[in-house]
Amino acid sequence: MGNGKSIAGDQRAVPTQATHVWYRTFMTEYPSGLQTLHEFKTLLGLQGLNQKANKHIDQVYNTFDTNQDGFIDFLEFIAAVNLIVQEKMEQKLKWYFKLYDVDGNGSIDKNELLDMFVAVQALNGQQTLSPEEFTNLVFRKIDINNDGELTLEEFINGIAKDQDLLEIVYKSFNLSNVLRVICNGKQPDTEIDSSKSPDKAGLGKVKMKSL
Repeated sequence: MGNGKSIAGDQRAVPTQATHVWYRTFMTEYPSGLQTLHEFKTLLGLQGLNQKANKHIDQVYNTFDTNQDGFIDFLEFIAAVNLIVQEKMEQKLKWYFKLYDVDGNGSIDKNELLDMFVAVQALNGQQTLSPEEFTNLVFRKIDINNDGELTLEEFINGIAKDQDLLEIVYKSFNLSNVLRVICNGKQPDTEIDSSKSPDKAGLGKVKMKSL
């Protein structure tokens, strides 16, 4: 996911002509113009999850549902796709921060991070580190003022400088897999270039064929 460059500057996004293709596909799949939480889980094949894993996916959905009306409309959908397509590390870490900041108060405390990674483990299976070990490791490494809370600045700066933590964070919800499912299942005219290292980009470049 990029090399730590500033958020400012050139950012690749889904081209306008490709947006028309996405729109037609979205409206074909969701004629109401709205994607429900159940449809989101169905799209990603995340049905029949246990309570903790479900809680994690619900929080993911909520981060994409920016107006918090309980649905993902096309503008929110294309914003999510743009987030994945862009290769700016800071942008993606902002999204992960929002994912972990469950109460939305602008900081992540130990309980929030612990609960999130308990849910991640329920979703993804056994990890190298237990949720408790990972939570303690994160706070030991990047909680600069030792107040038991991570600000957005601490989170981005700390995670971006630590490749091991960065990889674990990316795996907590793999955005490249989301895009791959959308492209392969819903977008036959879209292909993914998998040549880019997932350690650096976290996803392949998206190529939209012109109409």
